[in-house]
Amino acid sequence: MSGADKPELEVGGQPMLVSVAAAAASAGARRLIIVGPRRGGAVGLGLAAVASALPVDLITVCEEPAGAGPVAATRRGLSEVRAPWLALLAADMPFLTGEWISALLDAGASGGHAGAMLADDTGHPQWLAGCWLTERLRLAMGTYQGGSLGGLLGPLQPAIVRADAAGQPPWQDCDSPPELAAARAAYRHRNGES
Repeated sequence: MSGADKPELEVGGQPMLVSVAAAAASAGARRLIIVGPRRGGAVGLGLAAVASALPVDLITVCEEPAGAGPVAATRRGLSEVRAPWLALLAADMPFLTGEWISALLDAGASGGHAGAMLADDTGHPQWLAGCWLTERLRLAMGTYQGGSLGGLLGPLQPAIVRADAAGQPPWQDCDSPPELAAARAAYRHRNGES
């Protein structure tokens, strides 16, 4: 993304991080733990608005060392979790909704699984789109020495939730300029904008 702070990039006039935070809050999260640098501007204002509207606690922490990747970020965020279940979400999924997060939570809880996560339309797991039993994730993290989320989460044998191909896929992330452009175009199309 040419050095841009990806979570601050907008789709539909809103920073992607704010969209994901709003989805989590609408699914019932009462504590939003943002792992990464403190952000001001539109992101900071948007997160504050999400936190005050429901209300939820908003906590920002940074992994050590900063930028160390998703396993380090998960470890750092996990230390702040107080609830029995948590949602582990990427900050660049502008089409994720509270309904999808609730469906993940239901799939994990109803089947007696350690968690549940989305799979894309090819069946590929989306490690940063899932809900997990906090204590099971803590146990796994306590012995895990690797750097791969798949290596950490895969052995927990989560329920897999496959999204219907109709509509914009909730797992769609924006890792490149073409993916960001496609997400923005999809948003405009969905909302009847040119």
